[in-house]
Amino acid sequence: MHICYVADARSPIAKNWISYFVGREHQVTVVSSYPCSPDEIPGARIIQFPFALSSFLSRPHTDKATQTIAGLRAELLSKLRSSKILAASHRIRTWIAPFDIRRKTKALSTLIDELQPDIVHAMRLPFEGFIAAAAVTRIPLLLSVWGNDFTLFSNHSRKLAALTYSALRRANGLHCDCNRDLSIALTQGFGHGRPWRVLPGNGGIHKFFFNAVPDRTLLHQFRIPENVPIIVNPRGLRTYVHHEAFFKAIPLVLRRIPNSFFVATGMLGDLLVERWLRRLKIGDSVRLLPILRREELACLFAAAQVSVSPSSHDGTPNTLLEAMAGGCLPIAGDIESVREWVVDGENGFLCTPDDPVALAGCIVRALMDSELRSRAQRINRRLVSERAEYQRAMKSAEHFYHEVLMGVRRAGTLSKSCCACANE
Repeated sequence: MHICYVADARSPIAKNWISYFVGREHQVTVVSSYPCSPDEIPGARIIQFPFALSSFLSRPHTDKATQTIAGLRAELLSKLRSSKILAASHRIRTWIAPFDIRRKTKALSTLIDELQPDIVHAMRLPFEGFIAAAAVTRIPLLLSVWGNDFTLFSNHSRKLAALTYSALRRANGLHCDCNRDLSIALTQGFGHGRPWRVLPGNGGIHKFFFNAVPDRTLLHQFRIPENVPIIVNPRGLRTYVHHEAFFKAIPLVLRRIPNSFFVATGMLGDLLVERWLRRLKIGDSVRLLPILRREELACLFAAAQVSVSPSSHDGTPNTLLEAMAGGCLPIAGDIESVREWVVDGENGFLCTPDDPVALAGCIVRALMDSELRSRAQRINRRLVSERAEYQRAMKSAEHFYHEVLMGVRRAGTLSKSCCACANE
């Protein structure tokens, strides 16, 4: 099968999903919405097709002649991500994207026609799904929605709502990372009776998250003390995650459990976060880390007792499943999609994500109740193993591709090459 992905090829989520199909020896082409290295996903052909400010918002791959300019731009991007301008940049991109989609639709349509894949998979609704739905006219289209595609982006404006409706109507198949989004999709244009799957956005959780153990070398490298309660915030910089409430909760926890230690990934060097640490006088109890590799994150979860995800918009966060597989008790915002995985007080805690007092109360309860943590660990590992283990989930995804092709064939609009592929 020749699968063409319209995706950000740099994304760990996209890489995790796409690499499975490369390993299964399908022909894989990735039309990358962001500039990236040509070998970003080994075994896949990468075609760069940036749009909607993605060229500016990404870290460029450059030769030596342009390293100075690239360095200046990278420094500017770092400063943008370290301030409230991050939210403003997202708003600007959201406003510009519909116009750029209209401008580049014909070019993408021509490219897809030249590639002649059996199926096109747009791996995110905004903005890859929007442009793919407009450009892909003669080939089966599968669309992924996850995270806050519906609850945040599609409600941002009438134009985005209209693009969402058009994309869902066009899609021959739909992949969601939670049942809530499937329900929304069925009311916003996705056809009843068309194939769908509810699977983790990144394809699933690898075995090493279940089997990881604390790594003393890693803890030493990041200057994380041993033999103390460790609380991890793995969400990185996101406008819809209430990090300020998380950091304001830390002094409240330290009053009850003074040796608690807090780790925040993807926040190293963030100016705003560093300002919070100074103002709250909690720097000695907090470690800011860079974005970690999955294997490093697995070892960190294995060493920690609690993982905190104070988000007000989410699908099924991949870090939530990774923390559950790694044995951490999850504390998350009380969101409908998260309730598909966490029962408050049974295998984790749910609370108001922007309330420091509520977050602190959940963290203290989690740290003080070892019996709850042990019981939750057994429940969570079983849940993730049954519903989100990588090989099992991706096998279902591969069957899903064939279902989409068969569904289009039954509708009488599938090309001969696709019919043959569907019968493999």
